[in-house]
Amino acid sequence: MRTLFVIDPIDTFNLQGDSSWMLMVETARRGWPQAWCLVTDLRVRNGKAVTQARTLEVDVNAWSYRYDAEREEPLDAFDVVWMRKDPPFNMDYIFATYILDLALKTTLILNDPRSIKASNEKMVALQWPELCPPTLVTNRISEIVAFADAHDRIVLKPWDGNGGRGVLVTDRNDRNLRSMAELLTSEGRAYCIVQRYLPEVRQGDKRIILVDGEPMGWFHRVPAEGDHRGNMHVGATVHACELTARDQEICAAIGPRLKAEGLVFVGIDVIGDYMTEINVTSPTGLHEVRRLQGRHLERDIVSASFERRQRMLSP
Repeated sequence: MRTLFVIDPIDTFNLQGDSSWMLMVETARRGWPQAWCLVTDLRVRNGKAVTQARTLEVDVNAWSYRYDAEREEPLDAFDVVWMRKDPPFNMDYIFATYILDLALKTTLILNDPRSIKASNEKMVALQWPELCPPTLVTNRISEIVAFADAHDRIVLKPWDGNGGRGVLVTDRNDRNLRSMAELLTSEGRAYCIVQRYLPEVRQGDKRIILVDGEPMGWFHRVPAEGDHRGNMHVGATVHACELTARDQEICAAIGPRLKAEGLVFVGIDVIGDYMTEINVTSPTGLHEVRRLQGRHLERDIVSASFERRQRMLSP
């Protein structure tokens, strides 16, 4: 299957840690022709989605690559397009999904751009409130202060953030609480998310990767000394772990919907007994699962794409 990856510049990849690279290696291992492009390369010509694609050749033994000069190609020249642009999830990102929408009749696009638009990574989890910690979404400073009074220790985070950026931990006695609320809401003009602090986060959070709705890989992320964030790019370390009965309950609750909506590669974050995020834009963790569990999830993910494409072509 001819595959296109919509990504950040490939020359910026850390090949030892990038999950998009693992998908490229696996498609190359299967002998599938590949190409890549940037979000800014996507365009529409006479109602047809096109891009400036660069043919990609991956050496699966040397873990190296080369690519040709860009040339314009319609998206329907590809069997599968992987939307793997990293957040932030802003209007430029959303507009790119509008362009991808135009190719859905002829090309399998994963994750499905319609579902990406409908699934903000912090907000979509709240559609299962019984699985989430007590949460407030507001732009009102007084409500944030009242939430802190009710729950004491709380977490503040921007609704459109990623990678742990802008995540703050505070409590009702913090003299900076109101200033934090003013900062994250831009003086009441922007929304932010407020959640009850979960003390289990001191031992880390759990990343669970679901492939076509099924939990297939997981690991524990432990914050760096002096930090509260379990994000790997800010220094968190990863460790092997097991799924609990609660983890399995969470996955069973959300998995069927993820599969039905074309969200094939998803990573959820769990702290203690609560789900805090559902990551659908550009989930990571394939290297970590391979190292800690010995599982090649990239093979499961690419196989899922192949099966979906076959069903798409069936009369």
